[in-house]
Formats: sequence, C-alpha cells, structure tokens
Amino acid sequence: MPGIDECLLEAMRLPGARGAALVDWTSGLALGAVGEFPGGDHEAAAAEAAEVARLTAEQRAFTPETDADADPPVEDLIISNRDSYHVLRFVPTSFDSSVFLHVWLARPDGNLALARIRLGEMAGRLVLG
Repeated sequence: MPGIDECLLEAMRLPGARGAALVDWTSGLALGAVGEFPGGDHEAAAAEAAEVARLTAEQRAFTPETDADADPPVEDLIISNRDSYHVLRFVPTSFDSSVFLHVWLARPDGNLALARIRLGEMAGRLVLG
C-alpha cells in the first residue's frame, strides 16, 4: 500500500502529467506535491483547488440521492481550460475524508478516462497516517 510520495510519483506517470498533489480541502494545505503547478506555486494552487473542492463537496446538489450519506459525496471533479485539465479525486479515509488528489494534465497529451481510472485506484490504495 503506497504512501503519499509513492502515490504522487505514480500520478506523475499518467500521460501528460505536469504536477500532482495531495491536498487537505478543509485547510487548503498540500500534504505532498511533485512536478510543476499553475503560477509556479504549489501551495497557492493547493489552496485554490481546495476552495473549489470544498464548495463542491458541501453542496447537496452534487450528492447522489441514493447515497446521501456518502463520504465524500463526490468522486472527482474535472476542470478543463484551453491547454490543460485539472482532475481532483476525493480520497475516502477512515477519518473525515477531507483530502483529494489533484493532477494537472497537459491537454494535448492528457487522457481523462485513464486519469480518472488510475486516480480512483490510487485513492483506494493510498495509506494516510
């Protein structure tokens, strides 16, 4: 079972990966980061991504009706712009499930389907503690 560093290095092997981080969405702190980030500052990128993740996770409109008690209620978020994708994958934990994996992919080389599958696998195997 991989820890944070191993998980982030595995994320960087995704096609088009430019940067990866594990972020606590309640505090906005990066628990680990590798690669590059928009604006060149991984802490600022983590705080901004955490704000989007927190807003999404706290909205009942995004919670499945069949699983209203899901923790976290959202599996992942995909944000796209002209040159890249940001994939935020929420990580279920035994505590408060307030962390997510954030991978920044270059759009020409990135593969969203593969990124979602692999991040889901990584989130399931990640050992926090």
